[in-house]
Amino acid sequence: MNEQNGDAEPAGAVVEAVQGARRWLSRRSVLIAGASGLAVTGLAVGTATGTLPFSQALQRTLGVTSSNPTTQLGSTRVERVYSAARGRMVDLVFILPSKTPPKGLPMSLMLHGLHGNARSAAPTGTLKQLASDVARKAVPAFGFVAVDGGDNYWHEVHPGDDPMAMLLEEVPQWLRARGFAGDTGLPFACTGTSMGGFGALVYTRRRVERRQPPSAVATLAPALITSWDEMAKRHIFTGIQDWTTLDPLRHIDETKTVPNGIWCGTEDSFITGVRRYIEAAHPAVAHTAHGKHGDSFNRTVVPSVISFLGKHVPRAD
Repeated sequence: MNEQNGDAEPAGAVVEAVQGARRWLSRRSVLIAGASGLAVTGLAVGTATGTLPFSQALQRTLGVTSSNPTTQLGSTRVERVYSAARGRMVDLVFILPSKTPPKGLPMSLMLHGLHGNARSAAPTGTLKQLASDVARKAVPAFGFVAVDGGDNYWHEVHPGDDPMAMLLEEVPQWLRARGFAGDTGLPFACTGTSMGGFGALVYTRRRVERRQPPSAVATLAPALITSWDEMAKRHIFTGIQDWTTLDPLRHIDETKTVPNGIWCGTEDSFITGVRRYIEAAHPAVAHTAHGKHGDSFNRTVVPSVISFLGKHVPRAD
């Protein structure tokens, strides 16, 4: 009997211990689920803003970060500056590979398309791809700078509003004042989408004329329109002569010494002009693939664009 009573007491203790363990596990599951939900929310916010809101220790605990540097996002900065060339305040947007970029960081212009602005200039995924590639040393460190240029194909349509003068004269001053682009403040490259691609090729030509050629130019679905009837619908140029004076298709020889990359979807309305450009200019990268005009195609070629520009980043002395 004493042995039976002795057996009964440990059995009760085991049952109570099991029940306690279950209560502890249930509470822990709720806590973990809540923390996981916070982590997902925080990671979504961090991806949008370029910062992760939780401590590194908590991030590691929840599995949303690691010691691998490729998980550390870059940063975006936005400022308002006055452009004398445009006669107005404009947004100045920096897309940087890290939160603390090195002094003198090489920069590429990023020119937006029609009805766009500095904040929308970069294709989706540009910041993430740049930060990742720089962190794992797939490309040297560099950044992008975008600025509001209006809807005027990056040239002076109205007196007193000259976005090309802003790019050539003011952007280097703004970059140098902020410790970017070396002693001169000159962007090492120019990147542009749609109307911005047209502008990037005009900008490259102007830099060549100044005997300050950029190291590379990259264009995504540049607005290379092949007829004046079509271009005239945009009400941008005063006449056919105004357009042909700038049209990159008519000035290929002036920029052929600058390494060139061009990307365009085969269902894009600008594909005819792009194919003419490829045939005449023989760019270092000439990529055409299924896709229509816009971010749905542009975002797919961001890795290729970053890789191309990375090959032309000036090396530190």
